[in-house]
Amino acid sequence: MWGCVRSSDPRAGARVALIAAALWAAVPARAQTPAQTNADMPDRVVSMNLCTDQLALALADPGQIVSLSHFATDPGMSVHWKQAEDYRANHGRAEEISILHPDLVLADTWSNPDTIRMLRTLGIRVEQLPPGTSLSEIRARITTMGRLLGHPGRAAAMLAQFDARLAAIEKPAPGLRAAIIGPSGYGYGPRTLEGQILAMAGFTNVVSGPGLDWGGRLPMEDLVMDRPDLVVVGGSQGETGTSRAQEVLAHPVLRDLPVVRGLRDASWTCGAPAMLNAVQDLAALGRRIEKEKLTQ
Repeated sequence: MWGCVRSSDPRAGARVALIAAALWAAVPARAQTPAQTNADMPDRVVSMNLCTDQLALALADPGQIVSLSHFATDPGMSVHWKQAEDYRANHGRAEEISILHPDLVLADTWSNPDTIRMLRTLGIRVEQLPPGTSLSEIRARITTMGRLLGHPGRAAAMLAQFDARLAAIEKPAPGLRAAIIGPSGYGYGPRTLEGQILAMAGFTNVVSGPGLDWGGRLPMEDLVMDRPDLVVVGGSQGETGTSRAQEVLAHPVLRDLPVVRGLRDASWTCGAPAMLNAVQDLAALGRRIEKEKLTQ
């Protein structure tokens, strides 16, 4: 018991000193300094979300970032996976993030609330960015990230390039109808990122109507009745897998529909400039379908 330790015992004093030193080392440096303002440029940034990873890699100075989420190096999910290999990975746990002494942690509004709460309790600044699906949300996300990292000019330049590239994409004429189907026959509605990509590429989403803004399970028979011009099947990399949830993607009725597999890659993952790769691919596919219709 602490009350039984005599101050004259040198070994006890050494033990106390060691314990105190260990506790002090465990306290993040962020908790020992005054609160940082948004006007400051952080120099120890940790991102714990795949989509904040992507924007941080695109907008931050390389030396500003100390850690990214472990998803950042997955080629199937991250467009900047090679660049991300230069950084330490984290799994979104408070204990592994706090010892990095970050002055800014980037998270999503869907990130683990317990982790966020613990980090803030330790005095660490955490900024949560809402997921971007619509164009206005994506633009706001880029602007916010530029401000948080201290590079608003870079964010403005990124937006200008984004707008110019989007305007230059040649879309098919209005009228083509499409659906994006994922595991368990889930159809992506117009408010999802997938739905936004469809619209930006010039397609009308057949997964629409009351209660379907964010999508829902779509019976394959109904899809056949709708007769869309294109059905994009599968998740990232278009894999069908062997699980029961994936079995529907190999449903026999899909043989009677214009199905494309393997189209969805890492550029479909986040509301960021790389999503224009997906828009461009879909628009090109739409023009090809349009041309085939004219020759029939």
